Amino acid sequence: MARTVASLPAGSRITDYISLGVIAKFFPREKVDAVLQQTGRASVRQRDLPAHVVVYYVIALALFMRSSYREVLRCLLEGVQWLMDPSAAVKVAGKSGISQARSRLGAEPLQALYKAVVAPIATEQTKGAWFRQWRLVSLDGSTLDVADTADNDKAFGRPGSSRGSSAFPKIRFVALLENGTHVLWAARMAEYKTDELTLAEDVVPALQKGMLCMADRLFPSYKLWQRAARTGADLLWRVKKNVRLDVDQRLPDGSYLSRIYPKTADRHRQRKAIVVRVIEYRLHNVPDSEPLYRLVTTILDHKLAPAKELAALYHERWEIETALDELKTHLRGAHIVLRSKTPELVRQEFHGLLLAHYAIRGLMGEAALRAGEDPDRLSFLHSVRVVQRRIARFAAIPPSAEERFA
Repeated sequence: MARTVASLPAGSRITDYISLGVIAKFFPREKVDAVLQQTGRASVRQRDLPAHVVVYYVIALALFMRSSYREVLRCLLEGVQWLMDPSAAVKVAGKSGISQARSRLGAEPLQALYKAVVAPIATEQTKGAWFRQWRLVSLDGSTLDVADTADNDKAFGRPGSSRGSSAFPKIRFVALLENGTHVLWAARMAEYKTDELTLAEDVVPALQKGMLCMADRLFPSYKLWQRAARTGADLLWRVKKNVRLDVDQRLPDGSYLSRIYPKTADRHRQRKAIVVRVIEYRLHNVPDSEPLYRLVTTILDHKLAPAKELAALYHERWEIETALDELKTHLRGAHIVLRSKTPELVRQEFHGLLLAHYAIRGLMGEAALRAGEDPDRLSFLHSVRVVQRRIARFAAIPPSAEERFA
């Protein structure tokens, strides 16, 4: 559905709508300045929209996908005056000026900030984040619609349909999720035709020892399994029913050891084998369940993780579906496309969306920890609304501010 430009209510202030305090809390000025220096995008002269302000602005855009560029900037500038010379008169740039400022910044600083800051945040006390000694994470991918422009179409492409092609170009992305906190980290995006397995190869190196990574049956391949296992993380991936997994050794809990190979020829010659443990199970009295589910894992010792526990645990993988829904529906907005008109700004906006999601989820994680609750019990949509209407630290705006920023 096309975007309808909307304005925030007349007379509204930053204290009502944008919590810059939350954004700055998770992306402090020193981190922003560091990535700007690292990427060579720091402002070399004073501008109406310095580079660090534009970084915060792109993140703020993700909180207000239904509001116009200029309206979000008007509110944001009221909140970021503390970053600048208080005596400086800052005017709200027009749409063209905003676009030029975003283009000067580019996507690289947002990508660098995401890589530098966004990471798993669960502590030992975070409920729902652990299985025995393992930190639970999941791997999955999705797509997002982007603005229907010739440049975006050429850069990203669009899926076909029965009537020719879809209404909007799309980007595809793959990410890792920390199950307990719903933090999406190590994300990679590309054009629509890039398959998720290819993107996953760039994502799984972010896994670490002590993690247990779950993935659906789309992902298991010899190459990706090997790449992920080399990180030291343990894996629990579902496999397709036609994958050949011979029984090498049956274990007391009903699981068995088997081997996977890169190619059929390698199987015949018994070379390049990777030993895996296979868990097969059925779901009784569950509507629409499949006849048999098959999981493979790097945890070969059944005493460390019994088959029944792993079978029950695997369904926690659906947490990533919930997190993707948060990103695409509750934060971005249902049927709302990414607004950027050029590929570079699409990449910038995508990472701004991820950064905004991280800030909200970080806030929720802290609140849940203080309350001794599972973060799953908190409402993401309610948290978004709280962030939108409250400013945590920078509420004191001088009386003349409204005139200066009108």
